[in-house]
Amino acid sequence: MTLANAVICLSHLRWRFVRQRPQHLLSRCARDRTVFFWEEPIFDADVPRRAIDRTDDGVIVVTPHLVPDTSPAEVEATLRSLLDGMMVEQGITQPVLWYYTPMALPFTRHVRPRAVVYDCMDELSLFQGAPPTLTELEAQLLGRADVVFTGGHALFEHKRDRHANIHPFPSSVEVPHFARARQIDEEPVDQASIPRPRVGFFGVIDERMDLELIQAVAELRPDLHIVMIGPVVKIDPRSL
Repeated sequence: MTLANAVICLSHLRWRFVRQRPQHLLSRCARDRTVFFWEEPIFDADVPRRAIDRTDDGVIVVTPHLVPDTSPAEVEATLRSLLDGMMVEQGITQPVLWYYTPMALPFTRHVRPRAVVYDCMDELSLFQGAPPTLTELEAQLLGRADVVFTGGHALFEHKRDRHANIHPFPSSVEVPHFARARQIDEEPVDQASIPRPRVGFFGVIDERMDLELIQAVAELRPDLHIVMIGPVVKIDPRSL
């Protein structure tokens, strides 16, 4: 069987980490197309393999498991082999390649896609621990992409001169999901003891957050209680 309408998304984010932009868009895309969400590898295997998991949204999550201490060159070759094997097994021909990270370009550049989408949701080169090759790989990806989206207007202004078909595509919210909060009659157990008024944040808590600003707000308004919900990554939780 040939699968001619597939989308292969190459992401630096885990599907089951935090529900955000990739999940919002690709779960909708999966209503009409077969969507494979290719995650970054996990180095915990005796032999290289792919783990495949189908979500309730119909997205097929593919997680490569590689051998620890594999060299960068071997990682690239192994990922290419695992991807090629998946395409053969699934009968994928000329997929749409949807990139969230330029770091996936080295093991996918040989694929003959129907179209290439680069959804630049963040300026990844500014992230802590960003690979030094990321900037050059992004330049190559911009040269291959048929269309580019940016995660906001500021990012669009920063990159608008680098592609002829680039569009600001700000993130939003899932209204039906958050509207359910209006139907909650009881306090959540983990917030019941926190006095009001409260200021809330929901999302990833990492090095991009202005902790000095939050501290200043707390000092200026000691009557406010700041509630932050989300995973803490790449910063010391004690700094909160």
